[in-house]
Amino acid sequence: MKTTAKAHTNIALIKYWGKRDESLILPMNNSLSLTLDGFYTETTVEFHDDWTEDVFYLNDEAVSGGERNRVVSFLDRIRKKAGKEGTYAEIHSVNHVPTAAGFASSASGFAALAAAAARALGLECSNQELSALTRQGSGSACRSVYGGFVEWEKGTRADGSDSYAVQVTPPDHWDIRVAAAVLSSDAKKVLSREGMKRTVDTSPFYPSWVESIPADLAAIKDGIMRKDFEKVGSIAEANCLRMHATTLAADPPFMYWQNTTLLIMEAVRALRADGVPAYFTIDAGPNVKVLYLPEYEEIVRQKLRSIPGVHDVIMSKAGQGVTCM
Repeated sequence: MKTTAKAHTNIALIKYWGKRDESLILPMNNSLSLTLDGFYTETTVEFHDDWTEDVFYLNDEAVSGGERNRVVSFLDRIRKKAGKEGTYAEIHSVNHVPTAAGFASSASGFAALAAAAARALGLECSNQELSALTRQGSGSACRSVYGGFVEWEKGTRADGSDSYAVQVTPPDHWDIRVAAAVLSSDAKKVLSREGMKRTVDTSPFYPSWVESIPADLAAIKDGIMRKDFEKVGSIAEANCLRMHATTLAADPPFMYWQNTTLLIMEAVRALRADGVPAYFTIDAGPNVKVLYLPEYEEIVRQKLRSIPGVHDVIMSKAGQGVTCM
């Protein structure tokens, strides 16, 4: 009962921000992402019938406390589904993603964990079933089950059975690129879960944010199908800014950006003014992802690397869905 799985992270172009059910991780709105080949997690899960507890290693270091408890709680869901309560796991996970710094490390992490654990326990899951299961570990992880452009459907049922991700287009549909400007690998002061709840509960901007999503989704999917880069990029950038505006209006207010975040945003706008099509998006962290087309790769790379405070620039193409080895 041992399996290794690999999952890539994803970057949301239409953001997931806020839950209608905290326990089942059911979102307030649909979201849409692009799976990236540049960031990924590899996780090996082995179950032992004679063990009495789960052991979790992340990047070769034993994990305890809240982070371990979150993994154990998620494994309990998988064990229950497989009818294998009472069997415990040895988990070795290697993150090729900065953890808790706005690079969706939990997306690739829980997608890889779900796929490896389900396979090791003999669960036969369709991608849709695996996505719905993965969602219960980390919401955005349900999108990393698939490659290319992916939509997470919020669903309407109280039990969450209709809340899962579906593939919009495969990775080879369109060669769109993403440059990730790495500012900080430090953990966030306000974690995504805490930030979402505070925003939903207190931000007067939040209802308008939710109301804006259906129009954004319809427009960006049309742009993806027609490979209209300007349309896709401008919608993603505006959606990102509206999401972050909700955090500024929360009580107490909070912000994920740093000074360098703002410098990158201005640099991207300067690129557009110079005739280079590029657009930014930012998740719950200071790091910025820049959408661009392959013919402008070196220009974008050099521009981002020239900005003070940028530690690294990682270039990505559309990535594949989760795989088991």
